[in-house]
Amino acid sequence: MKKVTDQVYYVGVNDNKKQRFEGLWPLPHGVSYNSYLVVDEKVCLMDTVEVDFYPQFLANIREVIGDRPIDYIVVHHMEPDHSSSLSLLREFYPNIKIVGNKKTFDMMKGFYGIQEQCVEVKHGDELSLGKHTLTFQLIPMVHWPETMVSIDINTRTAFTGDAFGCFGALDGGIIDKDIDTDKYWLEMVRYYSNIVGRYGVPVQNALKKLDGVQLDYICPTHGPVWHKYADKVVKLYDSMSKYEGETGLVIAYGTMYGNTAQMAEVIAEAASQAGVEKISLINLSKVHYSYALRDIFRYKGLILGAPTYNNSIFPKMEQLLSAIANRNIKNRCMGWFGSYCWAGKAVSILEEWNEKQFHFEPVGEPVEMKQSLNEETRTQCVALGQAMAARLLTD
Repeated sequence: MKKVTDQVYYVGVNDNKKQRFEGLWPLPHGVSYNSYLVVDEKVCLMDTVEVDFYPQFLANIREVIGDRPIDYIVVHHMEPDHSSSLSLLREFYPNIKIVGNKKTFDMMKGFYGIQEQCVEVKHGDELSLGKHTLTFQLIPMVHWPETMVSIDINTRTAFTGDAFGCFGALDGGIIDKDIDTDKYWLEMVRYYSNIVGRYGVPVQNALKKLDGVQLDYICPTHGPVWHKYADKVVKLYDSMSKYEGETGLVIAYGTMYGNTAQMAEVIAEAASQAGVEKISLINLSKVHYSYALRDIFRYKGLILGAPTYNNSIFPKMEQLLSAIANRNIKNRCMGWFGSYCWAGKAVSILEEWNEKQFHFEPVGEPVEMKQSLNEETRTQCVALGQAMAARLLTD
């Protein structure tokens, strides 16, 4: 069995089979579905796991409590990767009481038809388990409207749902102090930027509710339990939800035959030689756009480039443009470039997206290349890279 702290145990599972989270986001390192047991005078389960893993989940629970019944289950978030085992769990533990807020139960009725043995809590309510007392904090739209946090005030342990989670299965250990956390940091940024990133204001509101609360353990529903790095995780969420980009540059581009890629490489080289150290060069034709979004949340500078395609813009770039607009990202500087064979369109489309959707600060002169790179367009690409470097290094 895996112990987190006094009378708190980990009973979650790893998913190393799923290719894409939510059918969208690549999972090169898998993902965990975390669940926790507080074993006191009353036994309380924190969330369930995806129903495909129910047999393993039940075995993990019984390893900790044997034949003892579960008194409560707290549902912090209703997405099916955390709630879809509820119906089966109720069959095995028929007297279990489900703890949630009003919006939790509205969704639970729709998903699973569950309406009985429900205990509704409001913001600030408490639930005594014996030595452990849970207090509940509602944090709507981080990232669903029913989301909440429960805090065990005795062990200063927060059960946070998807907040502070990340992609990546757990390779043996569960607490950050016991494992190599290197692979999780960028996967936390990718998780946040793609799934939670639109909701910067609600995240800030949630952080204000937790401000001043000493948290020794943060137990999310994905990724490690944060203990050693608990403060770092909170600061990272604070920075991302304020859209604070560090000095760095993302150059994301689409390319069909390599000509647009040449432009991107010239721009990157010019920016590097002008003093920008952190540059992320992403070919959307082969790299999933979630990685570009991750780095757009990390860095203040952004240059986008794509060829014209069917009198519009390269589809992979269009996908990224839509994703950027959907996340309400702020405080970025943007340049753009494009290519065409017989009729140019991509550059004007990129400009239109910024004017109507992003409202990022324009930097440098856009570059439009006909067919292939020549000395004139090379010089223009160098100028664009240098202009972005000058802007970023000014800050």
